[in-house]
Amino acid sequence: MSLGPDQAFRVNGPSERELVQGCLNEDRHLQELLYERYARRMYAVCLRYARHELEAQDLMQEGFIRVFDKIGDFRLEGSLEGWVRRIMVHTAINHYRRRSFQMEKMGLEHLPESPVPSDALEHMGEQEILALVADLPDGYRQVFNLYVVEGFSHAEIAEMMGFGESTSRSQLAKARRILQHRIQEVSPHAYSGRTSA
Repeated sequence: MSLGPDQAFRVNGPSERELVQGCLNEDRHLQELLYERYARRMYAVCLRYARHELEAQDLMQEGFIRVFDKIGDFRLEGSLEGWVRRIMVHTAINHYRRRSFQMEKMGLEHLPESPVPSDALEHMGEQEILALVADLPDGYRQVFNLYVVEGFSHAEIAEMMGFGESTSRSQLAKARRILQHRIQEVSPHAYSGRTSA
């Protein structure tokens, strides 16, 4: 037995096209449905760029305001979720730039350069790894997330952040060095039995 269009709407919720059209028409119900559909995932995105949960909530709210303001720019090409996600990332980066970020100097030249064995991560859970990334200094965390998680190039990151490509590369390298160092600290058992080879 096939469902009619009205029943399909109720069972599966509105399509992306219906959500977009409803938001263009300032339909409060469809705006709420768009928010509910993506809020949880967008909060996770914002949390990666924020210093704490309250800031992530503020970023998400600001991001959704921009989503509703700019919904007419979405051309129904590609995924609506991907488009909303890009707005969240840009909102977070703009917020970050407004805070007049000062480049961090951490004395990282003294950190070991030795690579972390691949099985070191096997001893850590996803939340532990995310916590290590979240604990990076602001600048390093932003570049790491933009490059590793979001897949932006160094040229794109440099344009978004307002600095040169060499700074983006340097920030990423330093972020990786900090993470390697911290993984070695929190997962020392990954190295047990490796001295006698």
